[in-house]
Amino acid sequence: MNNGNICVPVAAETSEKAIADARLAAEFADVVEIRADALEPGEIANALTTIRSEKPLLITYRPSGQGGYREISVDKRVKFWNGIGDLVDTSGLWFDREGDLGGLIERGHNAVSISSFHDFDGVPADLDVIYERLAADGDVAKIAVTAADITDAIPVWKLLERAKSENKQIIPIAMGEAGKWTRILGLAHGAFLTYASLDARSETASGQITAKDMTETYRVRELDESYRVFGLIGHPVAQSLSPYMHNPAFVAAEINAVFIHLLVKNIDEFMRRMVLPNQREVELNFGGFAVTMPHKQAIMKYLDTIDATAEKIGAVNTVKIDDGKLIGYNTDAHGFLKPLKANFGDMSNSRVAVFGAGGAARACVYVLKQEGADVTVFARDLQKAEMFAAEFDVGYESISTLEEQRSKIGFDILVDATPLGMKGPHENDSLFTAEQLAGVKFVFDLVTKSVDTPIIREAKKAGVACLGGLEMLIAQGARQFEIWTGREAPVEVMRNSIIPRMEA
Repeated sequence: MNNGNICVPVAAETSEKAIADARLAAEFADVVEIRADALEPGEIANALTTIRSEKPLLITYRPSGQGGYREISVDKRVKFWNGIGDLVDTSGLWFDREGDLGGLIERGHNAVSISSFHDFDGVPADLDVIYERLAADGDVAKIAVTAADITDAIPVWKLLERAKSENKQIIPIAMGEAGKWTRILGLAHGAFLTYASLDARSETASGQITAKDMTETYRVRELDESYRVFGLIGHPVAQSLSPYMHNPAFVAAEINAVFIHLLVKNIDEFMRRMVLPNQREVELNFGGFAVTMPHKQAIMKYLDTIDATAEKIGAVNTVKIDDGKLIGYNTDAHGFLKPLKANFGDMSNSRVAVFGAGGAARACVYVLKQEGADVTVFARDLQKAEMFAAEFDVGYESISTLEEQRSKIGFDILVDATPLGMKGPHENDSLFTAEQLAGVKFVFDLVTKSVDTPIIREAKKAGVACLGGLEMLIAQGARQFEIWTGREAPVEVMRNSIIPRMEA
């Protein structure tokens, strides 16, 4: 348990909408922020005098350059803050005022004064100077920077340690997907508050998580520094449903741990600056990782031990940190085999085409060979496919030759381990049409989505038995849970938690 607060911003153009949203925000918020800069100027007075809450109200009037909703000159902001006492009784209100107003406005008698700074382009080099200015100007310093990669957030996170050593309050935030971990873990490490959106459509800054998820999925009020942190490292990670599977499992098993997304572009920087015992710059109490593209092979050089199966596959998707040692495993193999055998049966002598040559494809090919299947790997890079095939003693072809083969596929099982169907530029692309799938017995698409991927839709049209990535995700996730905790995975809890997220 920690002493921090969840703040839910309300950004509405009319006082009527602001009043209604403030009422909704109070359900999850410890503090409700009223964004006066979002209100039409003629609506501000009515909103501030009408909104009432048992929770503290934080008033913000921010210009567009600092993340506000409209252009507001310094003179207008000074006039607003110096005259706010004429609009509303300020006793008990919290104020968030930008650091550039220091010395221009009266402090007044509000309960809490936050002095804030935002950088939407990156991380300024003079963060310590900015922090000192803000800390001298208000009760709480708020610094929000923009992270493109996870390690970009380290400088602002370090200010949290400095503030604690100086007995000062700070709100350190790294905006963007790469900075989400600062929002989730901030309270556990002493941040004064963290921001969460009213719902998925109401984020007021990049990377905000809904108040419901912050409260129920990540349990940010419960977290403290003793909680073990597990996370999915990769690029991209936003589409992953793993937090909605692992966090309920931790709760069901009464394990003090949290699972989060970790957007890692540069695996070397991440391992050196945030993970390796004698080199890391921050201490987040990592317990282990799930690993996704493109790091399943690159991470292996940093591991102290690699499980025999992962070694043979040549890819790691699970890391356990035990007494400072990093141990690598591959649960993709287990996750792939279990649902495939349950739905297809004996695979010996079956002709199988595996599309893709990444870490997941490696696990699939390893398993299929173990089961006695006749495997051909298709990859965009023929040289990579040739090396892959030689390593596993399977056939290979370039994906570019598919154009010649699409009318005569000639395989019993198709495994799609490519990004096709995943959110992005190829979300609506399929390797095959229904007509081209004639004669195929089974299609397994490893992409996990809330709706059928294009190839699954085509398989269903063709009457071909098929399976999406959900069953693999659950099976491999259950094995990860067992590796990390030494406990039997609550599989039904994991399934029942993730399915509603897919249907949303």
